Order: sequence, then C-alpha cells, then structure tokens
Amino acid sequence: MNSTLQQQSQHQVQSLRYVLNQVLVGKQNVVEMVLACLLARGHLLMEDLPGLGKTTLAKAIASAVSADFARIQCTPDLLPSDVTGFSMFNQKSREFEFHRGPVFSDILLADEINRTTPRTQSALFEAMAERQVTVEGQPHFLSETFFVIATQNPLESLGTFPLPEAQLDRFALKLKIGYPDPASEIDMLAAAVGQRQFESKAIAPVLNLRQLQRLQREVAAVNVCTEVQRYLVRLAEYTRRHSRIHLGISPRGLMIWQSLAQAKAFLDDRQFVSPEDVQQMAVPVLSVRLFGEFDSTEAMVADVLQSTPVPV
Repeated sequence: MNSTLQQQSQHQVQSLRYVLNQVLVGKQNVVEMVLACLLARGHLLMEDLPGLGKTTLAKAIASAVSADFARIQCTPDLLPSDVTGFSMFNQKSREFEFHRGPVFSDILLADEINRTTPRTQSALFEAMAERQVTVEGQPHFLSETFFVIATQNPLESLGTFPLPEAQLDRFALKLKIGYPDPASEIDMLAAAVGQRQFESKAIAPVLNLRQLQRLQREVAAVNVCTEVQRYLVRLAEYTRRHSRIHLGISPRGLMIWQSLAQAKAFLDDRQFVSPEDVQQMAVPVLSVRLFGEFDSTEAMVADVLQSTPVPV
C-alpha cells in the first residue's frame, strides 16, 4: 500500500474511532475490539446487562459509516419470515412479490438473541454465515457489509433458548462492555444536561460504505508470516487436546482469529501481524468458542497462551 493511501485509511479509522469513543465513554478497549470485528467482516456477540450502551453503539456505527440500520427485538413468537422476509401475492400483477426482512440492512442489531426459538435463530445464522437467505427455495443475497451485533443478558435464563456451539461459532468474538468508571459516568451526566431523557446525539457520517469496504480489503491484505500462522495453529491444537476443554477452536474459528489479528495490526497502523496481535484478540475470540470444565474463560485463555511457545 502506498503511503498516501495508508495515511488516508488511518485518518478514516481515527475518525471512526473518535466517534465511537464519544458514544461509548471510557471504553476504549471495547471500541477497538468492535472496530476490529467490523473491519475483519465478522459478527459480534455482546453479553452484558441492559442499559450499558449496546443499542446506542450499534446505531452509532451505522450512522458513522452511512449504513442502513435495522433492529430485531427477539422474542419467542418471532418467526423466521420476520427476520428474512416473505412473499405476498400481488392482486394487480397476479404475481408473488418478495418483501424484504430486516436482514437486508447493512448493520443489524439482534437484541436478546437467546429469547427467540432455534428455528428463527437458524434463519439468522444462515444470513451471518453465507450473507444470503433462502426463502421458498430462492437465494437472496445480502449487503457486502452485512454486520450483526447480537446481545444477550447473562443473568436471565427463564424463557431463553441458549445458542448451541455450532451457532456461537458464527460470531467472530464476544464482548462485555461493563460499567463505566466514575469519571466517565460524571462526563455522561454532564453531557446529558439539557437533553430530553434517552435522547441520542446525532452522529455525522465519517465515511461511506464504499470506503468501509476498501478498509476491509486492506485489512484482509495485511501480511501474516508463516511463523505467526504456525503459532496460531499451535494455540488451536492446545485447545483441542487440553483435558479441561471439551470443545476446542474450529478451523473456521482459527481463520476468524487470524482475520481479527490482521484488523488489530491495521488499527495499530502496521502492515504485518505480530504474535502480540494474536494474543490481544485471544480472550474475545476464545470466549465464544471454548467449552469445558473451567470457571473462568480468561484464566483458561491465559493458560493456553502461557503454555504455547511464542515465535521470535
């Protein structure tokens, strides 16, 4: 990449970073992970309590990149057609017309995804995995920038349908926002003075979808040397043979891990992936993929990293 184009790309990234940090105050690390997921063309699962800014963040991303935004409130009576769309007979034309569902957006927020039935979850996961939906045997292609942010509440289990491992593997990573620090909460309260309750501040676009796609292509072109790829494979093998891990990372998950490491390097204005990039993405990537007899995913990921030799 020539230096002028690289500077332009980093300026766009910095503008997007600034906007999201204004929305999610005091959560710079979370913003970096969200940006990495977006630039790596992954999908994001946010498991956290209500009222921490998940919906506001999703809307801010859509506004900042000039994207179409849609939101689904997942409930037990939600049907697959409510997500994908349906065909309706037109009396005038005497033909069936396809009415698009909310998945035909650029950025989709699936709120409380574990409250809808497995059948409806499956319809959404086809869209996530293949960026297309099949309705009445006909494939319909989605946006190239289709990005899903799904949320679930970790405390309430009554009336939920937990996502099985195969479906969780469709997500690139899992994040928790957590409560802001006191200083950040004071800043939020000060900014809210004079506004109506829960009024969202308008977000001006900082780039368009074509520019976002170009950034995503640049991320995919970030160099990953053979030694770093061998390091990734050694980490994956360790998760698969660990006595306390029942299900290690899949080949698909490993490819997602590499893509997110590329995005992390790109966000740090580098054109190559280092072992540190792999390590920094380990917890959010493995949090959605490791299952077994352990209390803390963070501690298990630390064990995986400490037990695997790091390339020089």
